[in-house]
Amino acid sequence: MKLAAVGDNCIDKYINTNELFPGGNPVNVAVYFSRLNGNSSYIGVIGNDKYGNFLKNSLKKENVNITHLKQLKGKTAVTEVKLINGERILGDYNEGVFTKFELKKEDLNFILGHDLVHSGFWGKTDKYLQYFHNNGLDISFDFANKLENNILEKIIKYIKYAFFSYQKDDDFIRSYMKKIHLKGANYVIVTLGENGSILYNGYDFLKYGIIKTNVVDTMGAGDAFIAGFLKAKMEEKTDLEAMELGTKNAAKNISHKGAW
Repeated sequence: MKLAAVGDNCIDKYINTNELFPGGNPVNVAVYFSRLNGNSSYIGVIGNDKYGNFLKNSLKKENVNITHLKQLKGKTAVTEVKLINGERILGDYNEGVFTKFELKKEDLNFILGHDLVHSGFWGKTDKYLQYFHNNGLDISFDFANKLENNILEKIIKYIKYAFFSYQKDDDFIRSYMKKIHLKGANYVIVTLGENGSILYNGYDFLKYGIIKTNVVDTMGAGDAFIAGFLKAKMEEKTDLEAMELGTKNAAKNISHKGAW
């Protein structure tokens, strides 16, 4: 089973230590999926600067297919990060050449050779999702904490796996998950930080807790959960088994600095 991760990327620049790590939601999901012995591709655009080369070479080492990763003249996107007691605080974001991101016909044809497409809120992919859906691809999308936005209303009917982040399991989020399901998403999954995760599949709510570990850096934890969840579902595992693999993957991820 093949996963195509499409959209944004960046270099996470830790300003209090001056360390650099490759990142971005689709990039992270592609890498974590590959580390689970999955077949993944990343489709995006980077600059021809040292950061772009760093990101490209890092993806090569992780066995992610980057044949449709374009390198344009200019700067690679950079996100400034502060790490405070293991919690990552995102600062300024310079989008760089990602402002020029678009999918050409050859990119679209390449993506159609996969089984599932994953993207996220900042990925600039919303205008392509109907095309993927109409051509039989399953679609996963990370809305992050953007529970109310115009992009959601436009694309939710094409999404099979809709991921969100929130703080706790309460009446509001359960009601919200039901509404999102009615709008078209087959599965609505919400990561709750230290409170685990919750899923709604149209019939049941399922909850899964966390695996206690030494928290070094929470960067990429949600993306690691998504990769594990998708890997399990693509292998036709149960919803609970998918939540379990996602949780295990996230716990492993937060035990080191940087997304990966």
